[in-house]
Amino acid sequence: MINIEYLTNQDGEAIGVVIPIDLWRQLLPTGEVSEENLAEAVEDYCLNKAMNEAVNTTLLNRAEALAYHVRQATKANIELD
Repeated sequence: MINIEYLTNQDGEAIGVVIPIDLWRQLLPTGEVSEENLAEAVEDYCLNKAMNEAVNTTLLNRAEALAYHVRQATKANIELD
């Protein structure tokens, strides 16, 4: 688990986030900080985490995948073609 802290103003509204420096350096190793660089770095970080989790997840066969799709569509009240 990542230790993240929120900074708040006098009204208790979140105005900032503090993350561990190791994570910050992982996201932006070159130190070039911009909104665009940060957004891309966070997206890459999340995609890499998801891919790493996917490697450790068993794959569904076709029948299991279709059954899962039907269950999810049913939960969301979506009509299947």
